[in-house]
Amino acid sequence: MTKAFVSGCAGLTLTRSEIDFFRQEDPWGLILFARNIDTPQQVRELTAAFREAVGREDAPVLVDQEGGRVQRLKPPHWPKYPAPKTYGDLYDQDAAAGQRAAWLAGRLIADDLYHVGITVDCLPCLDVRFPDTVDAIGDRAFSQDPEVVATLGKAMAEGSLAGGVLPVIKHIPGHGRARVDSHLELPRVEAAISSLESVDFRPFKALSDVSLGMTAHIVYEGIDPDTAGTQSAKVIQEIIRGEIGFDGCLMSDDISMKALGGSFEDRSGKIIEAGCDIVLHCNGDMDEMIAVAKVVPELAGEAMRRCEKALSGIQVPDLEFDRLAAFEEFHTLTGWQGV
Repeated sequence: MTKAFVSGCAGLTLTRSEIDFFRQEDPWGLILFARNIDTPQQVRELTAAFREAVGREDAPVLVDQEGGRVQRLKPPHWPKYPAPKTYGDLYDQDAAAGQRAAWLAGRLIADDLYHVGITVDCLPCLDVRFPDTVDAIGDRAFSQDPEVVATLGKAMAEGSLAGGVLPVIKHIPGHGRARVDSHLELPRVEAAISSLESVDFRPFKALSDVSLGMTAHIVYEGIDPDTAGTQSAKVIQEIIRGEIGFDGCLMSDDISMKALGGSFEDRSGKIIEAGCDIVLHCNGDMDEMIAVAKVVPELAGEAMRRCEKALSGIQVPDLEFDRLAAFEEFHTLTGWQGV
């Protein structure tokens, strides 16, 4: 039976021990990073090998391919895309152009991914940017205006879906107020819940019908001052499921980030107990992968329903999509030289 986690792997091909692990533990999905990516043919073979190991042709393969600093598939085999802030800046000058550029970015990136067997892209980032937003988010945020974030996030998500790749809204319920990098330490947000509701939650509410979402490793003192959102039943049940109304498959952010403490068994157990459907473990360390697999349950009940509903939303892209024309339009709109 499929287990409630997404795993990484160490290199460009699966090792014998990784194949055996995936076959035995059957993680719901695999996430790729730059260390796993060389050429299109190599990525196709890697994604196929994972699906063969778990015995599920529809097993999701994920990646973070936002553009800007967060782009795992890179030149010369794949185009370089601008950071999401580019579309927000364009929107401020010409709303229709910004929205169209965001859609085209989602569609073009999805085209890159679909053809190598990647079916989930961890975008759009719906975090609202603040003057003191940590650089780890920075230009990954579309805008300081939650309405613009929602509009451009929706456009990018729809472009991704049109290209046969599922989007993931992140980082619920909002990472923009963090002043430290959750990869390195645990951020604490002091804002009152009323302030979060009036700004941070709004893009997530607007896109609450997206089928996949990712939590934030942040303590929201106005909601649960003792526990990171990823591991907080109050944040997940009352805010994400309740206030925001998100009923999709909810995965944690990467649990190997230093924001979370404790053993990997402890981290994983608390995440599932709080109400996340899927634990995300990214770094490909086999000992940690084994620890996660020991604790996470088999997918069942509401978690299984949400995961199955998400995968059912993958559509075959329009075979008549004119990639060259789309690139030319994207270049005309954005002036971007990297594609």
